Amino acid sequence: MADSIPSKMKAWVYSEYGKPDNVLRFDSEVVVPEVKEDQVLIKVVAAALNPVDAKRMAGLIKAADSPQPTVPGYDVAGVVVKVGNQVNKFKIGDEVYGNVNELPLNPKQFGTLAEYTAVEEKLLSLKPKKLNFAEASGIPLAIETAYEGLEKAGFSAGKSILVLGGAGGVGTLTIQVAKHVFGASRIAATASTGKLELLKSLGVDLAIDYAKEKYEHLPEKFDVVYDAVGECDRAVKAVKDGGSVVEIVGPTNPPPPAFLFLETSDGAVLDKINPYLESGKVKPVLDPKGPFPFSQAKEAFSYLETTRAIGKVVVHPIP
Repeated sequence: MADSIPSKMKAWVYSEYGKPDNVLRFDSEVVVPEVKEDQVLIKVVAAALNPVDAKRMAGLIKAADSPQPTVPGYDVAGVVVKVGNQVNKFKIGDEVYGNVNELPLNPKQFGTLAEYTAVEEKLLSLKPKKLNFAEASGIPLAIETAYEGLEKAGFSAGKSILVLGGAGGVGTLTIQVAKHVFGASRIAATASTGKLELLKSLGVDLAIDYAKEKYEHLPEKFDVVYDAVGECDRAVKAVKDGGSVVEIVGPTNPPPPAFLFLETSDGAVLDKINPYLESGKVKPVLDPKGPFPFSQAKEAFSYLETTRAIGKVVVHPIP
């Protein structure tokens, strides 16, 4: 299979910062990345978009970005076609998934919106057989953010949680991980009117319409508030004494009991979650407008930027 790997590939790239519509372009002559000793080369089948992709393209993490031209994309699902000589977890032909950037900052120059991407084996896990490639691609970054954020907050069985932005990529998985992996006693979540039934189907006990109700005025307070929308000032009013607020979209130094949390890509976290995905207890939620074909990556980004997406926006098949 290694013999059939081309030297050039199709990819979406940008060479300057700006809006996806203005800077993202299709290139069929991108060099296929070299594989380091601890890496595998993946033939990409599906990739999911994340808000950090758009922020990066807009130049908001310039100081900690890779050089341009840049292939965007963190989340990937695909097939291993080459392995570095120190790799022992995977072999050629394995179906894998993961987040290719160990940290949100200092990401790779060649991400996942391409035919191939090179990834450290420690960032990957075997794709759950129950999930297709599109579904699997929508899991890694969001579920790592959910799981690691809950862990850092000291969340445990019997505790209650309020998830702000429950219908989004991170929110839909935080609800499920809190319930099935951590054993939450009670889950509340916010969403717009049309998405409340989705919240209930994911296991939410109290679905709050943010257009009609202010959650910080509820008499009920929560052990943990997981803020996926950036409402720190309000979130801290909804937490119990001794509880904590997980912030994933700022501010940089939130007031206690809130803390800013950035995930670390880790194949071991995915390994831990895989049984819940295989059993169907934790399910990926993909936006019904997708998957977007590879040729419509720009449209996928434009849709992501409306912030109206349900769950994950996925690009599939590639190419």
